[in-house]
Amino acid sequence: MPVRRSYDNCVTTLTLDSPHNRNALSARLVGELHEGLARAAAHPETRAVVLTHTGNAFCSGADLSEAAPTGPQEVARLLRTVLELPKPVVARVHGHVRAGGLGLLGACDIAVAGPEASFAFTEARLGLAPAVISMALLPRIDQRAAARYFLTGERFDAAEAARIGLITSAGDPDELLRPVLDGLRRASPQGLAESKRLVTAEVLRVFDRDAQGLVEQSARLFASVEARESMTAFLEKRDPSWVR
Repeated sequence: MPVRRSYDNCVTTLTLDSPHNRNALSARLVGELHEGLARAAAHPETRAVVLTHTGNAFCSGADLSEAAPTGPQEVARLLRTVLELPKPVVARVHGHVRAGGLGLLGACDIAVAGPEASFAFTEARLGLAPAVISMALLPRIDQRAAARYFLTGERFDAAEAARIGLITSAGDPDELLRPVLDGLRRASPQGLAESKRLVTAEVLRVFDRDAQGLVEQSARLFASVEARESMTAFLEKRDPSWVR
Protein backbone atom coordinates (compact mmCIF):
# COMPACT_ATOMS: atom_id res chain seq x y z
CA MET A 1 0.00 0.00 0.00
CA PRO A 2 1.54 3.36 -0.97
CA VAL A 3 -0.24 5.14 1.91
CA ARG A 4 -0.15 3.68 5.43
CA ARG A 5 -2.67 4.89 7.98
CA SER A 6 -2.39 4.79 11.78
CA TYR A 7 -4.08 6.47 14.73
CA ASP A 8 -2.77 7.40 18.17
CA ASN A 9 -3.91 9.87 20.81
CA CYS A 10 -6.23 11.99 18.65
CA VAL A 11 -3.85 12.07 15.65
CA THR A 12 -4.28 10.16 12.39
CA THR A 13 -0.98 9.69 10.58
CA LEU A 14 -0.89 9.14 6.81
CA THR A 15 2.52 7.93 5.67
CA LEU A 16 3.45 8.08 2.00
CA ASP A 17 5.19 4.73 1.60
CA SER A 18 6.26 4.34 -2.02
CA PRO A 19 10.01 5.00 -1.85
CA HIS A 20 10.77 3.17 -5.11
CA ASN A 21 9.33 6.13 -7.06
CA ARG A 22 10.10 8.80 -4.44
CA ASN A 23 6.47 8.86 -3.29
CA ALA A 24 5.32 10.15 -6.65
CA LEU A 25 1.65 10.98 -7.14
CA SER A 26 0.66 7.72 -8.80
CA ALA A 27 -3.02 7.02 -9.35
CA ARG A 28 -2.98 4.49 -6.51
CA LEU A 29 -1.20 6.78 -4.05
CA VAL A 30 -3.56 9.65 -4.80
CA GLY A 31 -6.58 7.38 -4.41
CA GLU A 32 -5.37 6.01 -1.08
CA LEU A 33 -4.52 9.50 0.13
CA HIS A 34 -8.06 10.66 -0.65
CA GLU A 35 -9.40 7.62 1.23
CA GLY A 36 -7.16 8.26 4.24
CA LEU A 37 -8.16 11.90 4.41
CA ALA A 38 -11.85 11.04 4.17
CA ARG A 39 -11.56 8.49 6.98
CA ALA A 40 -9.73 10.96 9.18
CA ALA A 41 -12.39 13.59 8.51
CA ALA A 42 -15.11 11.15 9.55
CA HIS A 43 -13.29 9.87 12.65
CA PRO A 44 -14.75 11.74 15.64
CA GLU A 45 -11.66 11.35 17.85
CA THR A 46 -9.18 12.65 15.28
CA ARG A 47 -8.12 16.22 15.95
CA ALA A 48 -5.35 16.43 13.35
CA VAL A 49 -3.82 14.57 10.42
CA VAL A 50 -0.05 14.21 10.17
CA LEU A 51 1.21 13.69 6.62
CA THR A 52 4.68 12.17 6.49
CA HIS A 53 6.76 9.76 4.42
CA THR A 54 9.25 6.92 4.22
CA GLY A 55 12.44 7.10 2.15
CA ASN A 56 14.45 10.17 1.22
CA ALA A 57 11.63 12.02 -0.57
CA PHE A 58 8.41 13.46 0.79
CA CYS A 59 6.90 13.60 -2.71
CA SER A 60 8.45 14.06 -6.15
CA GLY A 61 5.31 15.05 -8.03
CA ALA A 62 3.60 13.18 -10.88
CA ASP A 63 4.60 9.58 -11.54
CA LEU A 64 5.80 9.90 -15.13
CA SER A 65 6.38 6.14 -15.37
CA GLU A 66 2.62 5.54 -15.50
CA ALA A 67 0.93 5.17 -18.87
CA ALA A 68 -1.52 7.91 -17.82
CA PRO A 69 0.21 10.04 -15.15
CA THR A 70 -1.91 11.88 -12.62
CA GLY A 71 -3.00 15.02 -14.44
CA PRO A 72 -3.37 18.63 -13.32
CA GLN A 73 -7.11 18.22 -12.67
CA GLU A 74 -6.44 15.40 -10.20
CA VAL A 75 -3.63 17.34 -8.53
CA ALA A 76 -5.90 20.38 -8.10
CA ARG A 77 -8.60 18.16 -6.58
CA LEU A 78 -6.15 16.61 -4.12
CA LEU A 79 -4.85 19.99 -2.98
CA ARG A 80 -8.38 21.29 -2.52
CA THR A 81 -9.29 18.19 -0.49
CA VAL A 82 -6.44 18.94 1.94
CA LEU A 83 -7.43 22.60 2.18
CA GLU A 84 -11.12 21.84 2.76
CA LEU A 85 -10.60 19.03 5.27
CA PRO A 86 -12.32 20.15 8.50
CA LYS A 87 -9.28 19.03 10.50
CA PRO A 88 -5.79 20.53 10.34
CA VAL A 89 -3.24 18.71 8.20
CA VAL A 90 0.33 18.86 9.47
CA ALA A 91 3.25 17.91 7.21
CA ARG A 92 6.33 16.23 8.70
CA VAL A 93 9.16 16.29 6.13
CA HIS A 94 12.62 14.75 6.37
CA GLY A 95 13.45 14.39 2.67
CA HIS A 96 13.30 16.03 -0.74
CA VAL A 97 10.20 17.82 -2.06
CA ARG A 98 9.69 18.59 -5.74
CA ALA A 99 6.93 19.57 -8.22
CA GLY A 100 3.48 18.44 -7.10
CA GLY A 101 4.93 17.52 -3.73
CA LEU A 102 5.49 21.23 -3.11
CA GLY A 103 1.82 21.88 -3.81
CA LEU A 104 0.83 19.15 -1.37
CA LEU A 105 3.13 20.69 1.23
CA GLY A 106 1.68 24.15 0.57
CA ALA A 107 -1.86 22.88 1.04
CA CYS A 108 -1.05 21.65 4.55
CA ASP A 109 -1.95 23.97 7.42
CA ILE A 110 1.30 23.51 9.33
CA ALA A 111 4.57 22.06 8.01
CA VAL A 112 7.88 21.22 9.67
CA ALA A 113 11.03 19.95 8.00
CA GLY A 114 14.34 18.53 9.16
CA PRO A 115 17.89 19.30 8.04
CA GLU A 116 17.84 16.53 5.41
CA ALA A 117 14.96 18.18 3.54
CA SER A 118 15.47 20.07 0.28
CA PHE A 119 13.10 21.93 -2.00
CA ALA A 120 13.14 23.00 -5.65
CA PHE A 121 10.68 24.26 -8.26
CA THR A 122 12.26 22.63 -11.31
CA GLU A 123 9.36 23.11 -13.74
CA ALA A 124 10.89 26.03 -15.68
CA ARG A 125 13.89 23.85 -16.49
CA LEU A 126 11.55 21.28 -18.04
CA GLY A 127 9.50 23.56 -20.28
CA LEU A 128 6.73 23.66 -17.67
CA ALA A 129 5.48 26.00 -14.94
CA PRO A 130 4.29 25.35 -11.35
CA ALA A 131 0.81 26.35 -12.50
CA VAL A 132 -1.66 24.28 -10.48
CA ILE A 133 0.47 24.11 -7.34
CA SER A 134 0.90 27.89 -7.39
CA MET A 135 -2.67 28.22 -6.12
CA ALA A 136 -1.70 26.64 -2.79
CA LEU A 137 1.65 28.43 -2.63
CA LEU A 138 1.53 32.02 -3.87
CA PRO A 139 -0.99 33.24 -1.26
CA ARG A 140 1.33 31.95 1.47
CA ILE A 141 4.96 32.48 0.48
CA ASP A 142 7.16 35.53 0.04
CA GLN A 143 6.60 36.96 -3.44
CA ARG A 144 10.23 37.87 -4.15
CA ALA A 145 11.34 34.41 -3.12
CA ALA A 146 8.63 32.85 -5.27
CA ALA A 147 9.89 34.79 -8.28
CA ARG A 148 13.47 33.67 -7.68
CA TYR A 149 12.79 29.99 -7.07
CA PHE A 150 10.00 29.58 -9.64
CA LEU A 151 12.28 31.05 -12.32
CA THR A 152 15.69 29.60 -11.46
CA GLY A 153 14.83 26.12 -10.19
CA GLU A 154 17.49 26.49 -7.49
CA ARG A 155 17.51 24.01 -4.63
CA PHE A 156 17.09 25.41 -1.11
CA ASP A 157 17.06 24.00 2.40
CA ALA A 158 14.58 23.86 5.26
CA ALA A 159 15.82 27.05 6.90
CA GLU A 160 15.18 28.98 3.68
CA ALA A 161 11.83 27.25 3.25
CA ALA A 162 10.83 28.51 6.70
CA ARG A 163 12.12 32.02 5.97
CA ILE A 164 9.98 32.36 2.84
CA GLY A 165 6.86 30.80 4.40
CA LEU A 166 6.84 27.51 2.51
CA ILE A 167 7.02 25.65 5.83
CA THR A 168 6.23 26.69 9.38
CA SER A 169 9.47 25.68 11.09
CA ALA A 170 12.83 24.04 10.38
CA GLY A 171 14.61 21.78 12.86
CA ASP A 172 14.06 18.40 14.47
CA PRO A 173 10.59 17.42 13.21
CA ASP A 174 9.58 15.49 16.32
CA GLU A 175 10.59 18.30 18.67
CA LEU A 176 8.81 20.86 16.50
CA LEU A 177 5.63 18.80 16.31
CA ARG A 178 5.30 18.08 20.02
CA PRO A 179 3.85 21.47 21.08
CA VAL A 180 1.85 21.73 17.85
CA LEU A 181 0.07 18.42 18.37
CA ASP A 182 -0.41 19.09 22.08
CA GLY A 183 -2.16 22.33 21.16
CA LEU A 184 -4.36 20.67 18.55
CA ARG A 185 -5.40 17.93 21.00
CA ARG A 186 -6.69 20.60 23.36
CA ALA A 187 -8.85 22.24 20.69
CA SER A 188 -12.50 21.42 20.06
CA PRO A 189 -13.54 19.89 16.72
CA GLN A 190 -15.74 22.90 15.95
CA GLY A 191 -13.03 25.35 16.96
CA LEU A 192 -10.50 23.65 14.69
CA ALA A 193 -12.86 23.45 11.72
CA GLU A 194 -13.97 27.07 11.93
CA SER A 195 -10.47 28.39 12.58
CA LYS A 196 -9.17 26.44 9.59
CA ARG A 197 -11.87 28.04 7.43
CA LEU A 198 -10.41 31.44 8.29
CA VAL A 199 -6.81 30.61 7.42
CA THR A 200 -7.63 28.80 4.17
CA ALA A 201 -10.28 31.21 2.87
CA GLU A 202 -7.94 33.27 0.68
CA VAL A 203 -6.27 30.19 -0.82
CA LEU A 204 -9.65 28.68 -1.66
CA ARG A 205 -10.75 31.93 -3.30
CA VAL A 206 -7.74 31.56 -5.59
CA PHE A 207 -8.85 28.01 -6.43
CA ASP A 208 -12.37 29.24 -7.20
CA ARG A 209 -11.03 31.97 -9.47
CA ASP A 210 -8.07 30.36 -11.21
CA ALA A 211 -8.28 26.55 -11.09
CA GLN A 212 -9.77 25.93 -14.52
CA GLY A 213 -7.38 28.23 -16.35
CA LEU A 214 -4.30 26.89 -14.57
CA VAL A 215 -5.33 23.27 -15.16
CA GLU A 216 -5.65 24.07 -18.87
CA GLN A 217 -2.29 25.86 -18.89
CA SER A 218 -0.59 22.92 -17.20
CA ALA A 219 -2.08 20.39 -19.63
CA ARG A 220 -0.98 22.53 -22.58
CA LEU A 221 2.57 22.80 -21.28
CA PHE A 222 2.86 19.06 -20.61
CA ALA A 223 1.89 18.42 -24.25
CA SER A 224 4.36 20.98 -25.65
CA VAL A 225 7.44 20.43 -27.79
CA GLU A 226 9.73 21.72 -25.05
CA ALA A 227 8.27 19.35 -22.44
CA ARG A 228 8.79 16.41 -24.80
CA GLU A 229 12.39 17.53 -25.34
CA SER A 230 13.01 17.66 -21.60
CA MET A 231 11.62 14.14 -21.16
CA THR A 232 13.74 12.84 -24.02
CA ALA A 233 16.82 14.52 -22.57
CA PHE A 234 16.14 12.94 -19.19
CA LEU A 235 15.89 9.46 -20.70
CA GLU A 236 19.03 10.04 -22.77
CA LYS A 237 20.90 11.42 -19.73
CA ARG A 238 21.75 14.74 -21.37
CA ASP A 239 20.84 18.40 -20.96
CA PRO A 240 17.84 19.72 -22.90
CA SER A 241 18.68 21.64 -26.06
CA TRP A 242 18.15 25.05 -24.44
CA VAL A 243 20.71 24.63 -21.64
CA ARG A 244 23.63 27.03 -22.03
